[in-house]
Amino acid sequence: MDTTQSVVEKSAIRKVAVRLVPFVALMFFINYLDRTAISFAGPNGMNTDLALSAAQFGFASGVFFIGYILLEVPSNLALHKFGARRWLARIMVSWGIVSLLFTWVGNVEQLYILRFILGVAEAGFFPGAILFLSLWVPSRHRSKILALFYLAQPLTTVIGAPLAGLLIQQHGLFGLEGWRVMFFGVAIPAIIVGIVAWFYLADSPSKAKWLTQEEKTWLTGALEKEKKETAASNKHVSVRTVFGNGRVWMLSAIYFGFIYGLYALGFFLPTIIAGFEGIYGTKFDVLQKGLITAIPYLPAAFALYFWSKDATKRGVKTWHIALPALIGGLSIPLALFAGSPAATIAVITITAMSIFAALPNFWTVPTQFLTGAAAAAGIALINTIGNLAGFSAGYVTGWLKDLTGGYTVPMFVVGGFMLLSSILMVVLSRSGKVSEGIPAEALDPQGAGHHSEP
Repeated sequence: MDTTQSVVEKSAIRKVAVRLVPFVALMFFINYLDRTAISFAGPNGMNTDLALSAAQFGFASGVFFIGYILLEVPSNLALHKFGARRWLARIMVSWGIVSLLFTWVGNVEQLYILRFILGVAEAGFFPGAILFLSLWVPSRHRSKILALFYLAQPLTTVIGAPLAGLLIQQHGLFGLEGWRVMFFGVAIPAIIVGIVAWFYLADSPSKAKWLTQEEKTWLTGALEKEKKETAASNKHVSVRTVFGNGRVWMLSAIYFGFIYGLYALGFFLPTIIAGFEGIYGTKFDVLQKGLITAIPYLPAAFALYFWSKDATKRGVKTWHIALPALIGGLSIPLALFAGSPAATIAVITITAMSIFAALPNFWTVPTQFLTGAAAAAGIALINTIGNLAGFSAGYVTGWLKDLTGGYTVPMFVVGGFMLLSSILMVVLSRSGKVSEGIPAEALDPQGAGHHSEP
């Protein structure tokens, strides 16, 4: 019986990893590319054509998150009520239509408005996707599944930066400037994949036609048992009390630091690379700049995968989250003193690896004590506070650059926030308010003792 249980479990998790995760990761890939497309457009014609200062570009980058934040929690509660398939598809088609309108933006005011509306349209997608995947696999497999999903984010830049460069080089296509062609090119896939998602996704294992009855029964039973155990040990955590829960707010502050670093790099790395010409006398065309922008994110994808694989084997420990935050916080200011383009990119690569190694493991923590609608609200709240950093990173980095004439002060601020995340994670762990992870082998309810990676 133990052997049968183990075989069914392996098969079910493998099918989720193969049939479900890549598609949701594709959605995330397109999501992240659309929201960061402005970072490629800015230094490649948009800033000049719309006469944007660094602060205006930073505000346009960050105002997205104001719209996003306003509807984040309501959107995730709606997903919990109406089902992930319908809600995620609706979000994706909505943001695809708004993204398409950037093709014809004419001035800074229109840019601000469209970025704000894009945030409204995208609200709830990321925490909804995290919640959706969390509802498909038991906690002992969640770190690996979320890591596979999160691979889409660094790979967005690995693939997306050169792709954006190629699109920008199509200057004159349809009578448009290159950066406008790029906006058009990245918007269309969102609409198409959003429509496909309506028919492809299933709301729960019991509705998945690609699972056998035995796999459906095992997944549903394991998830229901886990849900009851979590609810029983955290009876006081409801949607209402989530907003007064100290653990949720502490995790929100930790996530703020990660996202501040992520978007400071995401929005300004192409601009920093474009500045190499003035600092070091180098010359790169648009495609070369895109390829250079992609360099830090390929090692970051490997770091994410293997660090999370270790976390799955050992159980997510505090150091799986705190140590990368520490390394990232210390490394990013060092990039300012590297002395050459290659050395600068090498140090930024260490920062990117650190951020992406921590993120998927971080998202295993909230579901230790949140279930159901409380999980939807709690994950959305954490993501909402984190996305305040998305606004802050863009605007504050640009404002400080204009104020000081360089990126030295802004990058020290980024490093400071990431160091704070590391410290807070250790404090939260030592307070006993989150548990250290338990290896998958120790969590086998049947004592089978071996869970292969999907």
